[in-house]
Amino acid sequence: MAQALGEDLAQPSDLQDDSSSLGSDSELSGPGPYRQADRYGFIGGSAAEPGPGHPPADLIRQREMKWVEMTSHWEKTMSRRYKKVKMQCRKGIPSALRARCWPLLCGAHVCQKNNPGTYQNLAEAPGDPQWMETIGRDLHRQFPLHEMFVSPQGHGQQGLLQVLKAYTLYRPEQGYCQAQGPVAAVLLMHLPPEEAFWCLVQICEVYLPGYYGPHMEAVRLDAEVFMALLRRLLPRVHKHLQKVGVGPLLYLPEWFLCLFARSLPFPTVLRVWDAFLSEGVKVLFRVGLTLVRLALGTTEQRLACPGLLETLGALRSIPPAQLQEEVFMPQVHGVALSELELQREIKAQLAQLPASASEPPPRPQARLPGAPAIFETQQLAGTQGSPRPEVPRIVIQPPEEPQAPRRKPQTRGKTFHGLLTRSRGPPIESPARAHRSSTSFLDTRF
Repeated sequence: MAQALGEDLAQPSDLQDDSSSLGSDSELSGPGPYRQADRYGFIGGSAAEPGPGHPPADLIRQREMKWVEMTSHWEKTMSRRYKKVKMQCRKGIPSALRARCWPLLCGAHVCQKNNPGTYQNLAEAPGDPQWMETIGRDLHRQFPLHEMFVSPQGHGQQGLLQVLKAYTLYRPEQGYCQAQGPVAAVLLMHLPPEEAFWCLVQICEVYLPGYYGPHMEAVRLDAEVFMALLRRLLPRVHKHLQKVGVGPLLYLPEWFLCLFARSLPFPTVLRVWDAFLSEGVKVLFRVGLTLVRLALGTTEQRLACPGLLETLGALRSIPPAQLQEEVFMPQVHGVALSELELQREIKAQLAQLPASASEPPPRPQARLPGAPAIFETQQLAGTQGSPRPEVPRIVIQPPEEPQAPRRKPQTRGKTFHGLLTRSRGPPIESPARAHRSSTSFLDTRF
C-alpha cells in the first residue's frame, strides 16, 4: 500500500519548481535588477504564469463571484452556509479576494471594529528596546527575494517592524517569537498593516494559543499528539522515526509555528492558509502527516535513510513537483483525521504529559477549531456586550366581580295574542311614523 501511495505521487516533468519563493537565511544577497517578479511578488520566481494544474480564468471568475456574494452577507453565510465556505476554501480563495476573506474568516474584522485606534496607538508608541533589537535582526530573513522585503527601508520591512512591535506592546507577557516573522510577512503581502496585525493576534491567541509565548507549551503537546497520530495512521513510518531517533520536536516546530511558510512552495502555502483559517489546527496536522508520508512512505525511502541526519534531510527535501498545490492539497484533505478524533487524541496526550513546575500547563481548550467557532464566539460576545433590551412591563389587572347572567324575557306567543285578547283599557296604538300615516291593526276593517 505504501508503495502504491509513493508511485501515485509521480508528476509530469513539466511542473515548475516554486522553491525560489521559500525564505531562508542563505538568501541574503539581493536579487539583480534585471530579474522579473512572478505573480506573487517573488523576484526571479517561476510562478509568473499559471502552471498546467492551475484552474482556467473562467473558473477563477466564477469562484470570485461566489466569494463576493458570500462576503456581502457574511453573517448570514456563516450562520447557514458554512459548508459552502469550507468547500470554497478547500478549492482555494482567489488571489484578488484574500485580503477581503482572511480577516472575515479569522474574525480580525470584528477585533478591529471593536478596538478603534488601538493599532495606531501601538504603532506610534516606542517599543521595548530588547524586543526591538531582536526584531530588527530578523527583518532581512523574512522572504528576502520578495519585492516588498528587498530594501531595509522599504515599506515591507518597515511595516513588518511596526506590526511585530505592536504585538509585543499588545501582549508584553508574551513578547516576540522569531516564528512570528514569516507569519506576519505573509499577512503583509495581502493586507494593510492594521488588518495584518489583528490577523496575527487571532492566529496567536485563537488558532494557536500557547505557541508563541516564552514556554511554547502548546507546541510540546501537539508534538506528542502528532506522534500518536503517526503511530495510528502511519505505523511503519512511526517505527522508523523511533528507530533512528527522530523526535517530532526536530522538525515539527518549523512546520507548525511558521504555518509551513518556509517549508512549501508559496502557492501551496496560500492554499494551506485558506484551509487553516477555515478549519483550524486540524489542517496543520493533516499537512504534516502528508509531508511525512511523501518523504518516508515507501520502503525504499526508509531504507535510504538509515540514520538521523538522512531522515531529517528526507523530510526537508521532498521533490517540489510533489508539493504543487493542485497535487498536494487533495492529499491533505484526504487524510483520515476529523476534529473529533483530534480532540480525543489531545485529551489523551494531555493526561499523559508530565507536569512541570517551571512551565505553565497547555490549555488546548483555549484553541477554537476554525472559523465557525470563532464566528459563534464573537456573536455571543457581541450579544452579551450590547445593552440589554428593555423588558416589556406586564400589568395584571384584578378580576372583575362576577355578575348574574341576564335572563332573556319570554315573549314567545305573546306579541299579538295579548293585544287581541285584551279586554280592559283603551286600545293600544303604536306611535305614528313621520313619513306616512298608519292605522292601528285593531281598526282595520275587513
